[in-house]
Amino acid sequence: MVVIHDVAALRHPEWYRPAYVRYQRALLPAIAKRARHVITVSEFSKRELEEVLGATRVTVIPNGVDERFTPEATSKRDRPYVLAVGTQIARKNLEVLNEAARRLQTQGIELVHAGSGRGYMRAETATNLRPLGYVPEDELPGLYAGALALAMPSLYEGFGLPCLEAMACGTPVVASNAGALPETCGTAATLLDPTDAGGFADALVELATGDELRARKAAESLAHAAGFSWRKSAQTTDQLLGNLL
Repeated sequence: MVVIHDVAALRHPEWYRPAYVRYQRALLPAIAKRARHVITVSEFSKRELEEVLGATRVTVIPNGVDERFTPEATSKRDRPYVLAVGTQIARKNLEVLNEAARRLQTQGIELVHAGSGRGYMRAETATNLRPLGYVPEDELPGLYAGALALAMPSLYEGFGLPCLEAMACGTPVVASNAGALPETCGTAATLLDPTDAGGFADALVELATGDELRARKAAESLAHAAGFSWRKSAQTTDQLLGNLL
């Protein structure tokens, strides 16, 4: 049995280095066909695996959220900020946040990006975001909890775990309506077309400057994230393994 998160490199090879795409094209279809069963993390990814890889035995088991992600996590930053989290790759679509960063700056709020590049990815940077680079795992909960909002304008996500991690910290989310993000975020997030720079700017400024709206969306976010846990994911995986055996 194998877990395949998504087929981004096969669906959009332009986001990756050619050698990595060749590797994925050779490996993923063979693994999917050989496995007794395939696990993936969203209904979106299940459809992708069926269409792109020809997988026929696929079960969806969503990711969970680590218990470290909580509103009580301690933030080390002393300036107000909106956060984006993700590797430096074109599919994260960070450039659409440039307008939001400019407008937030007029309110004294930074838009910061946590995440590093990978050698097999084609990098993209957003000129108006402050780059934090790689953030160690033990600092992520505090970084989420201290943010006024999380922005995730991705063009393609197999799941979108940063959205749930932010929600578990009580941080409202503004995300794109592409890929698995509507499925992962539910109605707790504000979902927008990933090309709508003005819409992202409006939504993020409104959340960052509106205490009442932010408090309401934070409560909705916490309630939504509570439905996802690694224990639940593990129990479902264990049951599936038992059935196969």
